[in-house]
Amino acid sequence: MEVGGQDHFYLEGHIAYAIPKEDGDLLVHSSTQHPSEVQHAVAQVLGRPMHGIAVECRRMGGGFGGKESQPAQIAAIAGLLANATKRPVKFRLDRDDDMLMTGKRHDFFVRYDVGFDGEGRILGLEMDLAGRCGMSLDLSNGVVDRAMFHADNAYYLPAARVTGHRCKTNTVSNTAFRGFGGPQGVIAIEHVVDEIARSLGKDPLDVRRANLYGGPGRDTTHYGMPVEEPEILAELMDRIERDGDYRRRREEIDAFNARSPVLKKGLAVTPVKFGISFTVKHLNQAAALVHVYTDGSIQVNHGGTEMGQGIHTKMAQIAAQEFQIDVERVRVTASATDKVPNAPPTAASAGTDLNGMAVRIAVGTIRDRLVAFLAEHCHTTPDKVEFRDNAVFAGNHAMTFAEVAKLAYLNRVSLSSTGHYATPKIWWDREKCEGRPFFYFSCGVAVTEALIDTLTGEYRFPRADVLHDCSGSINPAIDLGQVEGAFVQGLGWVTSEELWWDGEGRLRTHAPSTYKVPTSRSLPEDFRVALYTDRPNREDTVFRSKAIGEPPLMLGISAWLALKDAVAAVGGHRLPDAVAAVGGHRLPVRLDAPATPERVLLAVEDVKAQKLKAGMGSAGG
Repeated sequence: MEVGGQDHFYLEGHIAYAIPKEDGDLLVHSSTQHPSEVQHAVAQVLGRPMHGIAVECRRMGGGFGGKESQPAQIAAIAGLLANATKRPVKFRLDRDDDMLMTGKRHDFFVRYDVGFDGEGRILGLEMDLAGRCGMSLDLSNGVVDRAMFHADNAYYLPAARVTGHRCKTNTVSNTAFRGFGGPQGVIAIEHVVDEIARSLGKDPLDVRRANLYGGPGRDTTHYGMPVEEPEILAELMDRIERDGDYRRRREEIDAFNARSPVLKKGLAVTPVKFGISFTVKHLNQAAALVHVYTDGSIQVNHGGTEMGQGIHTKMAQIAAQEFQIDVERVRVTASATDKVPNAPPTAASAGTDLNGMAVRIAVGTIRDRLVAFLAEHCHTTPDKVEFRDNAVFAGNHAMTFAEVAKLAYLNRVSLSSTGHYATPKIWWDREKCEGRPFFYFSCGVAVTEALIDTLTGEYRFPRADVLHDCSGSINPAIDLGQVEGAFVQGLGWVTSEELWWDGEGRLRTHAPSTYKVPTSRSLPEDFRVALYTDRPNREDTVFRSKAIGEPPLMLGISAWLALKDAVAAVGGHRLPDAVAAVGGHRLPVRLDAPATPERVLLAVEDVKAQKLKAGMGSAGG
């Protein structure tokens, strides 16, 4: 199978603003997910030490991974010109140049060989995952690694050989994109499981259930990491099957297809199990700097960057919760390398996990100082000091938080602290290809219904039900929006977002006129999204929350498989009985991603041709 790439199509394109300072220093405002990398790149280009370059990012108008490594060249050019002219330089790409110059999601070619039993359980799998890297390496090592890690998705593989290939081509250097290779691995195994179900004539949902991770003996990944809560996958499947009314709708769709010669419906359920952590160990760290001022207001500086995902809001909530004050009293500043140095990129869905814990540690240090001071000052014990309702109670004394801050300052108590957090437990032996590369897994499930026009290949999605595990949510409103947005972005990846290069390696789909991102008309007409909150994180994350940024994107794969199911309905999901008696039920459906209307129409015509050929063959004896 072939899986296409995807352009990030952030609303704000790449931009950098370099301002010369005294002694040859430089301040760079950059639209970047990784200020430290931009700082490093600009310093290298100018031959300056990193302490002479400050990089700041207040917020981005979208990132999705496209502003992790790519902003470095934009900022370096602006910095070079500003350094040469001693004047401020702003460098901004227009949309066409942005799409032409910057990397995309890696498109993949997948080849596999799978063995399975009569129930559809996978017994052995060999899979080759070949990613198009483009003209330089960029982040391709990590992208292909993560695709290999996620070649199991939610399914136990008792025997597997997964091989990653990094292919150099004469196209733009591809880069990080939401999911970072994980979606390519997930879509590959979902295609395999779907093909198994079709070859056996079984409902794909039943085959998926048969292959889910389970109890002892079926709870270890193909790279040796235990899946410590495998039962959550079955729980999510149970809930979506019930709430999505899957069985009844399957019967109704079969009945609809039997009486509808032109329009055909399809239905598909896909889960996701996504590993949370950077697969490069040293990136799993974060730092924060917190100040409490004498009026009781708080400033939080952390290494994460805001790109519309709400990380600054969550950091403010964490600080406010720890001090038990109103969140309006907390101000989160722009991400800046001169306040929090050496920060990792805001990526891998780990922004809140890492930076939230760093903020919590910094706040905890200040809080412990205040507790010790108040216990001595108020002649009580530390366990009698309580932060509550914008106030602090110490024995028989009650003060507002602002009064406590002022009192602590007058008594020379430090009201500033850093916090540093490093993710525990993770390790990876690259030579042996085994270890625990992820702190934990984030899971979800979706069922999507598709309706296609077999004469044109056009389609729409009457309904989608999405359920994602988000127990311990710091901000359910933000997390719900992340699930909705991720699903739609995944939907675009597997349906309309087609990248096309000519024979010279030039991108021809470099504007909204030729590259089709999802719009309001692409949304499922009945779009039901819910957060599963029954299981707080068993790992010690901030308030036991779970990552949300990337995992739900892969639930959009259910839309692609629903289209494939609708195409299969053109042939009644099986070959004529005379052929089926010899060769089984299998009706091959070739539908690569993205499943554009053109590809859907070609797949429909292919099924019709297979049906005609098989019927003629059986009729002729």
